[in-house]
Amino acid sequence: MKRSRTLVLSLVTALAATLGAAWVALPAYAAGATASFVKTADWGSGWEGKYTITNGGTSTINGWSLAFDLPSGTTLGSYWDALLNSAGQRHTFTNRSWNGTIAPGATVSFGFLASGSGSPSGCQLNGASCGGGTPPTTPPPTTPPPTTPPPTTPPPTTPPPTNPPTGELPKHLLTGYWHNFDNPAVELRLRDVPTEYDLVAVAFAEATSTPGALTFGIDPGLAASLGGYTDADFTNDVRTLHSRGKRVILSVGGETGRVTVNDAASATVFADTAAALIARYGFDGIDIDLENGLNPTYMAQALRALRAKVGSSLIIAMAPQTIDMQNPAGGYFKLALDIKDILTVVNTQFYNSGAMLGCDQNAAYGQGTVNFIVALACIQLEAGLRPDQVGLGLPAGPGAAGGGIVAPSVVNAALDCLARGTNCGSFRPPRTYPGIRGAMTWSVNWDVSNGNTFARTVAPHLDTLP
Repeated sequence: MKRSRTLVLSLVTALAATLGAAWVALPAYAAGATASFVKTADWGSGWEGKYTITNGGTSTINGWSLAFDLPSGTTLGSYWDALLNSAGQRHTFTNRSWNGTIAPGATVSFGFLASGSGSPSGCQLNGASCGGGTPPTTPPPTTPPPTTPPPTTPPPTTPPPTNPPTGELPKHLLTGYWHNFDNPAVELRLRDVPTEYDLVAVAFAEATSTPGALTFGIDPGLAASLGGYTDADFTNDVRTLHSRGKRVILSVGGETGRVTVNDAASATVFADTAAALIARYGFDGIDIDLENGLNPTYMAQALRALRAKVGSSLIIAMAPQTIDMQNPAGGYFKLALDIKDILTVVNTQFYNSGAMLGCDQNAAYGQGTVNFIVALACIQLEAGLRPDQVGLGLPAGPGAAGGGIVAPSVVNAALDCLARGTNCGSFRPPRTYPGIRGAMTWSVNWDVSNGNTFARTVAPHLDTLP
């Protein structure tokens, strides 16, 4: 095969020399680039698909675009690791900023969810055939489909926006809060955050006397406990985490946070000061963790203004209390739905909550159980947020919360129930959500204090989800 390919290339080279200026050279990657498709899971009424692009040539690919058709009755849902433009049933995925370059012999992949039983056809990679023709219509799944029967309840009718979550994060991620203060948990320099965490939320930015204004600096008490830790040290540590492929965001609020954005003027101040802190320290985004109320109208205005300043890579996360996500008309929930097109993830705090009604509205579920986590997350999933925008926030063991502490295995069971329909308690959601984003914990410091059990148990499990 190598000898035949060499002969073909020699003939092409000779033809190019003969035609001279009339010859239009094809891109260097055209001959060696291929794409293959597989359904990684199929639950009857829908499926998860994955395309893998392989550079089999000798030149680096700089940018890719993959297009395919879906039959009528099959629609796209969430997607990741690519950008999407759709025209009718023709869907074109293009690379993100971080995965557009493919070295010879290397691969990249992206994935998506679809409703319906159809499969892609007419695949083209950078305008040419994907190399294997029409993808097979019944490829064997690489992960077992959910063990529960296909859901009878129709999927939500609200179509997902075409903009994917931003921030160049993995499909399923582990988020942890890092303490910028001194308390009984282990104090850590940012660079010492365990590598299992994909997204680190720095707690917290502080309010000033100006409504909406944010300020941040290394807490003197923390610096003293660490034997010296400066703003410059912290900024270098942000760069260190970036070099490991991690993302760092600035959290606003906390239990005693008093940041207020209640009018257009304070919304502008919030966006301006947040953008300045992001530029100064190298943060990748912002986390809204206000436990003392917020105005969804003006906070949405502030976050949209901030995104306009920083760009589409801005990560926007939230960490509402459980009570804040009970009703879509409530402030926090309304904010999440109002900025759904630019929102990355909502990591609801499923602790310090007591007992609450789930999405079935038939029973009050007690905190600290699989039923509670799943039934409360189900409210968000059925009320309009995409699965990739929903994360499960739990404490990292003793000391981290007053109630709702669970073993990490319970977090994994809740993720399984939501993603696969397995390991559920007595409550079962009306459908599965393979794109469920992941888990969050308060906090990295408490996790380290408790032997890193949360991260070491949950992070590997996230990698097994569909």
